[in-house]
Amino acid sequence: MTVVAVLGGPGAPGATSSALALLLSWPLRPGRRVLLVECDPDGGAILAGALEGRVDAVYGLRNLAVADRRGLLAQALWEQLLDVSPQGNGERLLLPGLTDPAQAPGLAYTWEPLVEALRALDPEGYDVILDLGRSGANGPMAVLARRSDVVAATVRTTLRGLSAVRPRLAALREDLDTNGTGADSLGLLLVAEGPYPDHEVSRQFQLPVLGTLTHAPRTARVLSDGGDTTDRRFIRSELMRTARTAADRIQHHAEGRRRRLGPQAQQPPQPPQIQQAPRTQPAQLPPQPPQQAQPQLQQPYQAPAPRPSTPQQAVPSQQMTPQQMTHPQTPQPGAPFAQPPFAAGPVGGRPEQPYPPQPQHQQPYPPQAYPPLHQQPAHQQPGRPQPYPPHQQPVQPSPVPPPLGQPPRPQPGGQFTGEWPIRVESQPQISYAAPYIAPPVVPQPPAPAPFPGQDDGPEDGPGEVHRAR
Repeated sequence: MTVVAVLGGPGAPGATSSALALLLSWPLRPGRRVLLVECDPDGGAILAGALEGRVDAVYGLRNLAVADRRGLLAQALWEQLLDVSPQGNGERLLLPGLTDPAQAPGLAYTWEPLVEALRALDPEGYDVILDLGRSGANGPMAVLARRSDVVAATVRTTLRGLSAVRPRLAALREDLDTNGTGADSLGLLLVAEGPYPDHEVSRQFQLPVLGTLTHAPRTARVLSDGGDTTDRRFIRSELMRTARTAADRIQHHAEGRRRRLGPQAQQPPQPPQIQQAPRTQPAQLPPQPPQQAQPQLQQPYQAPAPRPSTPQQAVPSQQMTPQQMTHPQTPQPGAPFAQPPFAAGPVGGRPEQPYPPQPQHQQPYPPQAYPPLHQQPAHQQPGRPQPYPPHQQPVQPSPVPPPLGQPPRPQPGGQFTGEWPIRVESQPQISYAAPYIAPPVVPQPPAPAPFPGQDDGPEDGPGEVHRAR
């Protein structure tokens, strides 16, 4: 299988017409087929050009983006192909390109699966030609040129065409060396329009010439604008003869490169792996002879001596049994304590079993003795009727403070709390309201002087105008 990428450049060198000429003149052995894929991101031109609009734009590369997202790229590829062979036997197929350049960003993640699906057509006996246009070797589409067996750059042998393609070929050669299978896949497909010969162009660019197409505008118009491709004059034209020669050279170049590279030509280059410096092992000490472990005698646990309650009475230390060491508190002698089991429940819940009472010598206060239930007053016994209703309970009189300067007297039925009453002196009320401040007296301006000639003098009567004398 051979995958050929045809690349254009500035000045419209005729990449699409050259790719279509290779499709119609590609030599096919029995059982072999050839497929042309329009991958130009600026849009396809074969539907409206060579096919003269006779096929609706419902087929094309744009439909593969949706199929790729659904995982059906290999199945949908066969549904988008058109048969353009003159005999109609399905040997020369076409996958139309985009109908709008705005559709190219939607295929950014489809180019790599597409080229893998095209390379998987080798068992079916297919050769593939990719039309990359003038900008199809940059950005996400660069994977098409990197995974191709041959990259043919279409160049017109004019000064304008050669000077415009020089920087593009230098950048493409570097990219193929770094990310592709090598720059030896790059070659020139010349269109003999200018005065420069093939060997001179090859020497200047340091690239092999894969073919030279004759500059025949009338014959090339059938490939660009449509016409009868079954006409003998077109088939036997000089342009198609040179196209068949270029196809033979391309196949020969691909086979020689495949034999030279071997299986590596079919595998994409792997990213270089960073080699880490070997770690230095620490110096190992000489082995020590094994030491026999000395048996240790286990001493019984000695409980700390509790603090005696009185100087005359001291509690002797006692040895604890394993059953008594299950709880941090020391239980009563002769009464082993079993730790309560863990019970899952809300935080703060009461345990099912109470903790054991503290020893007598650790209780801060002696237990108080309460009279039996039958000796308690009737209003304190449970289940007995209360002598007073809840709303008529007798109110305890509040304690009366003693006079100033005398110790407090104990109240009947209560205990002295040790607090002395505090006498609160009456303090004057403080008002935080803002005081009323009278506005300042603004001096009034003096009365303006009368206008001369309008002053009512003492000699003139009211309403008369004083006349100057």
